[in-house]
Amino acid sequence: MRRSEVLAEESVVCLQKALAHLREIWELIGIPEEQRLQRTEVVKKHIKDLLDRMVAEEESLRERILRSISICRKELSTLCSELQVKPFQEEKEITVLQLEKDLRTQVELLRKQKKERKQELKQLQEQDQELREILCMPLCDVESTSVPTLEELNLFRQRVATLRETKEARHEQFVNIKRQIILCMEELEQTPDTSFEKEIVCEDESAFCLSLENIATLQKLLKQLEMKKSQNEAECEGLRAQIRELWDRLQTPEEEREPVAAIMTGSKTQIRNALKLELDRLEELKMQNIKQVIEKIRAELAQFWDQCFYSQEQRQAFAPYYSEDYTENLLHLHDAEIIRLRNYYDVHKELFEGVQKWEESWKLFLEFERKASDPSRFTNRGGNLLKEEKERAKLQKTLPKLEEELKARIEQWEQEHSTAFVVNGQKFMEYVTEQWELYRLEKERAKQERQLKNKKQTETEMLYGSAPRTPSKRPGQTPNKSGKVRKMNTTTMSSATPNSSIRPVFGGSVYRSPLSRLPPSGSKSVVTPLCSGKKTPRTARLRANKENLDLNGSILSGGYSGSTPLQHNCSIKSVASTYSEFSRELSKASRSDATSRILNSTNIQS
Repeated sequence: MRRSEVLAEESVVCLQKALAHLREIWELIGIPEEQRLQRTEVVKKHIKDLLDRMVAEEESLRERILRSISICRKELSTLCSELQVKPFQEEKEITVLQLEKDLRTQVELLRKQKKERKQELKQLQEQDQELREILCMPLCDVESTSVPTLEELNLFRQRVATLRETKEARHEQFVNIKRQIILCMEELEQTPDTSFEKEIVCEDESAFCLSLENIATLQKLLKQLEMKKSQNEAECEGLRAQIRELWDRLQTPEEEREPVAAIMTGSKTQIRNALKLELDRLEELKMQNIKQVIEKIRAELAQFWDQCFYSQEQRQAFAPYYSEDYTENLLHLHDAEIIRLRNYYDVHKELFEGVQKWEESWKLFLEFERKASDPSRFTNRGGNLLKEEKERAKLQKTLPKLEEELKARIEQWEQEHSTAFVVNGQKFMEYVTEQWELYRLEKERAKQERQLKNKKQTETEMLYGSAPRTPSKRPGQTPNKSGKVRKMNTTTMSSATPNSSIRPVFGGSVYRSPLSRLPPSGSKSVVTPLCSGKKTPRTARLRANKENLDLNGSILSGGYSGSTPLQHNCSIKSVASTYSEFSRELSKASRSDATSRILNSTNIQS
């Protein structure tokens, strides 16, 4: 049983006790029955009125609660629709009072959300309007009476954030352009003239309208000022270049140049005027020293002719170069020609530098070829021979590549300009081909000279014998005092001649070849008996030639091995056959000797 029911029963018991107590009092007093009825009616009436009032109040409370529930439901439905949230789901099996409380709580929560959204929307609208005014953009109309959704608020926040970023970027751009404009105006010594320029330079930065048109106008103004500044700088640099050129032509000493050093930088009006005055002064001096100036210009012309690879005909085409009549007109002609040549060189500078690089590489290639044919290079110290061989191999690879690259660039240039690119009066590739052909002919000529020299030397040695040759001593080496003798090279001396006065290694005279000397007429052969009891001069020479053997038993050039019988019975044909075989053996020995020298040199260096 509920406590309220227990209290109700207790209330009835109390009422009964009170009525019983009243009846007892009335009994003791002796109140008649009619008065008792009246008094009981009064008690009943009071109790009923009280209960009726209490019931009426509770009924009123129930009505208010039900009415509040109805009102909250309607408002809740409206708020959910405005805020675009899900409808409130009421719980089942709850009392009216709890339902009213839940509805009222939910309504208050949605009211709060609605208020917050409207406040945020108002703030965003204010920020949007402020940013659009700064950026000079049209205002965006938004209904402030409606409640924005969460998506709308997010979009509004993003739009305001974008406007803020745009404003910051344009403000930074404005500040940078403004600073550059002020610097340019200071450099140009110029003051703001128009209202726009004054607004930029003098007024507050925050008051400037950051519209696209204003930014574009700022950039245009800055470009104009920079162009004017560049023109002034170019004019000043041109004046300085003319001043330096006149200084060099007039051979002005350094102590006279130093006072003008202060105006050799900058481009302000004062500096520009000072440069013009200095140039006018030098022009007067130039006219006073016209011969010296023309000679200086001619030296520059010769330098440009070399850099542009002018042929002799092209150089002679400029007739004033050879004139001795030093007049003002001649000076103007030289000035015009040097300007034309300078411009011509600047336009084709890359091609001329490429040709110059090829020229240097070609000279280096010829130098390496010359060193390769020099026998003294095998006596190198410090690894120079190995370095030269590496550089030579590298040059042999890079030179053809450079030629191909220049050929492609020159062909492209000739197509663009519809004219031939000339080096020393002929096309570059014809010039290169001619250089290679000259190199080939020179190499062939040197080869024929070597062959002819070797042939003559071999014939001389076959007729008169050859002198042994000792290897040259290297600088800094001391004679061998231990009595040991180094093994001698078995190659013949290339410089031996019939009248050579070089002595053999071990001293003594130069001995003749053991073969018999041919008679003047080649039609007869000389026959000498092999067995004889007498000592012939050949036998004496044979004994002498035994001294030309080294310690290891190898035969020096011009010597003869005792183990091989002498061929006394030789004809002209047999001599020719022996010479042919001897030439082949000689060339093989020379090559093997050169290889062994390179290896020995490399081992010594390492």
